[in-house]
Amino acid sequence: MTKIAFKGDPVLTSGSLPKVGEKAPDFTLVSSELSEVKLSDYKGKNVVLNIFPSLDTGVCAASVRKFNEKASALENTVVLGISSDLPFAAGRFCSTEGIKNTTTLSVFRNDSFAKDYGVYMTDGPLKGLTSRAVVVINPEGKVVYNEMVPEITQEPDYHSAIDSIV
Repeated sequence: MTKIAFKGDPVLTSGSLPKVGEKAPDFTLVSSELSEVKLSDYKGKNVVLNIFPSLDTGVCAASVRKFNEKASALENTVVLGISSDLPFAAGRFCSTEGIKNTTTLSVFRNDSFAKDYGVYMTDGPLKGLTSRAVVVINPEGKVVYNEMVPEITQEPDYHSAIDSIV
């Protein structure tokens, strides 16, 4: 379990993020078109997993905008915005915000991603949602960067995540 915070109050997650150098666990999540998407669909690309609780918060929305702008401008790189939001809400957000370079994915059908990646919040007011984290995976499927944001109300370290992509 990893100890993080929500507005200063302690929150536990289901585990730890995959370690740098390890193979990233495959997963199946749901796109805004309700199709199933797997990590293995992006084999051969750099993949930025921008994980957050819900697009209905300012910090989560800001992270999607920032990664949409920064990481998606990189060659051979895709950005996946992963949350507990329903696919319809994520699709609406991207449409309204003009987000074109981020694929939003939902854990709503299956919580194995959240548990496998250690981002499932096991207590606190947001229990059952995904915590805020970033995992960057290289074209060979290995984790090259990870960050479990210690305070859910803070934005991730965009600079370090982007710099991990070579």
